[in-house]
Amino acid sequence: MRALFRTRADGIDLFVRLTPKSAMDRLEGAETTADGRSHLKARVRAVPENGAANRALERLVAKALGVAASAVSIVAGGTARLKTVRVLGDPAALAKRIDTLGTPAP
Repeated sequence: MRALFRTRADGIDLFVRLTPKSAMDRLEGAETTADGRSHLKARVRAVPENGAANRALERLVAKALGVAASAVSIVAGGTARLKTVRVLGDPAALAKRIDTLGTPAP
């Protein structure tokens, strides 16, 4: 299983699978695909039109990690379900917070 994120000097790149048009905004824990790649599952109520779902994902990740919304941006996969989300901040602190998000709920 590969990690849910990659550390950078100025933060982390988080790998996310986004499902738009959901009943609620939430992060659902880690998932591993058949090829061994891991990502965080996310659901947002917004529709995938004009970037609305991407903006909702950025806000959701910012809130979950306790960073400003301006510190979160989608850097890859803007029109795909699998996305790379860049989060600026202390990489060690962000990694600890992500580890708690990556644990599936019982």
